[in-house]
Amino acid sequence: MSAVFTTPATSRPFQRGSGGGYWRDLDWILLIAALAVTVFGSMLVWSASKADMASESDPQSYLKRHLINVVIGIALGFFASRLDYRWLRAYTPIIYGISLFLLFLPFVPGVGARIAGARAWIDLPGGMTVQPSEFAKVAVILMMAVLLSEKRDVGSEPRDRDVLLSLGVAILPILVILVQNDTGTVLILAAVALSLIAVSGARTRWVVGLIGGGAISIMLAIQLGLLKEYQVQRLTSFINPGADVSAAAYNANQARIAIGGGGWFGYGLFQGPQTQGKFVPVNESDFIFTVAGEELGFVGALVLLLLLTIVLWRAVMIAYRADDLYGRLVATGIVAWLAFQMFENVGMSLGIMPITGIPLPMVSAGGTSMMATWIAIGLLQNVRLHAVRAGA
Repeated sequence: MSAVFTTPATSRPFQRGSGGGYWRDLDWILLIAALAVTVFGSMLVWSASKADMASESDPQSYLKRHLINVVIGIALGFFASRLDYRWLRAYTPIIYGISLFLLFLPFVPGVGARIAGARAWIDLPGGMTVQPSEFAKVAVILMMAVLLSEKRDVGSEPRDRDVLLSLGVAILPILVILVQNDTGTVLILAAVALSLIAVSGARTRWVVGLIGGGAISIMLAIQLGLLKEYQVQRLTSFINPGADVSAAAYNANQARIAIGGGGWFGYGLFQGPQTQGKFVPVNESDFIFTVAGEELGFVGALVLLLLLTIVLWRAVMIAYRADDLYGRLVATGIVAWLAFQMFENVGMSLGIMPITGIPLPMVSAGGTSMMATWIAIGLLQNVRLHAVRAGA
């Protein structure tokens, strides 16, 4: 295994080669779709925050902060796409270690911040916050990909030891994030881990055992009271939303009213009564899809979903065409992450999924989420570039 973590003497942090080759070999469909989703999301964030910021000295301050996060995210995505493939793989353990260190900072008094019941943020100067669990998604994918791709040196399938090590890589941050009360991120990481192990070629018993073990763990957590009451209510309120209109199911009910009221073409941007009346809580982040449904209608919401689907389609194609197992696993982990998060966010707005408080990738407000997602887009481009150059 040590060979995997060894940096080649000629390896440099950034890929060499002509700039023209870099731009020519990019997946432009993925890039344009991701940029379109981000622009679409910025308009929705602008509308969702307009009523909240009306009384502020600078009504556009929220939008400006969001746009700054977008620029930083795209810049990080560019750097991720230019990282040398061998360098990225060799230094993955360091990236993972830093990610774990950051996950513990929210528990430090005076450093961590609690938002919406979750102690998952780090306070920064200027009123800004960072959510380390977003970067943990990237770190877990990279580290699991390194461990599971070891099989190329020893046989046709990962050794049980490598599978166990990769599970440990995922379980450790999952336990920390669970203590932070961030249930949504726990579910995303679980989906990522399961997908990576399945695609790695591990024995079927691992996949079946993980699915069964996950279901049993959720039931035990509820029965033993390991989940807080509000978490259980959020996870189960979608089953019977009419039973508790004033508490856990309030958000879901208001979301459906907003989306249902939009009709085919919506009320128009900045004109939605539910959105501008602030009836849907956190509709600039968790329930951003309700803004699209109400103000842009079925057609506008469908366009957004089509753009997100294009992003996923290109990510799947990059995974399929990757020239090595490591790249295929990295791309697969990103596909699982984005697909689960998109389905969960849209689903909870439509009332078909539990409320977990996770953002819609590249659409919702939230600086750390925007940055982590664009890093993922950059890594997808990195895998593609490596495959194109290897086949040249």
